[in-house]
Amino acid sequence: MGVLARVLRSVGGEEALDRLASLSGSDLTSFLLALSRRRAQALSGPDVLRQYRSDRFVAPSAVPFPVLRAAEDRLLAALPPSFSVLGLAPLAPLGTCSAVALMDQNNVVSTVRGTEVAADPTNALALEAALLRQAGPDDVRLAAVQRVVRAQMFSGAGRFAHFTLFAAVSAGRDRGSLAFEREHFAEHVAFLRSACGDVEFRVTVLDPRFEVVRGDLPADPSRETGYYKGLCFKVFRDGVEIGDGGFVDWTARLTGNRKERLLISGVGVDRFATL
Repeated sequence: MGVLARVLRSVGGEEALDRLASLSGSDLTSFLLALSRRRAQALSGPDVLRQYRSDRFVAPSAVPFPVLRAAEDRLLAALPPSFSVLGLAPLAPLGTCSAVALMDQNNVVSTVRGTEVAADPTNALALEAALLRQAGPDDVRLAAVQRVVRAQMFSGAGRFAHFTLFAAVSAGRDRGSLAFEREHFAEHVAFLRSACGDVEFRVTVLDPRFEVVRGDLPADPSRETGYYKGLCFKVFRDGVEIGDGGFVDWTARLTGNRKERLLISGVGVDRFATL
């Protein structure tokens, strides 16, 4: 018997889950807040310290703060002046990753208030870019550095329950002949090279038309595409993958306009900082 099946059996079966799922957002929030308060009231100081000692989600970063900060500053300093840097909220609307970017919701830390803990700044930047694109015709360039949380288990150096990501997005309208894609892909590659130094790009072309966007960058033999459309890439330094990016359909889906284009790129700051 799985964990969920065992829990449901103890509280009344699938019907209990169905009843909770059918509650309005405000009613469900009220229920979950009351439940969290009751559980918190049962905790003592030693209980909290015990969780702090053992819970991988709450331990401080293994990378010293000055090292992280220096890496963040290096990445931000390389951005062209056309990019606006945002201080993103630590929370995002529920479904920001799973509804648009197709990340499993179980890999995101959901909250009791109908939100989720930030898991990827590119998703939050896509939301802001979609709003800005609806407000005017100009291309939008946004960037952020954010500490994020992922619920899935990671292993190896530079892979933690929470870590810092640098992210940049470029949003605009299709201009034909892949003009938007060529301009913004070249811009992202240029500032990532400027920020990260001697790095290697490996590009996967998902649509043959994007060969002209790729240019002379080497192909990625892994063919791991994730949620990208048209073209995606990985960034390596000293043989270690430190970042990735590519074209996605997020702003098109958010705005309901198939002509919208979005390029995202990101660097794992913890890993970059330790190389």
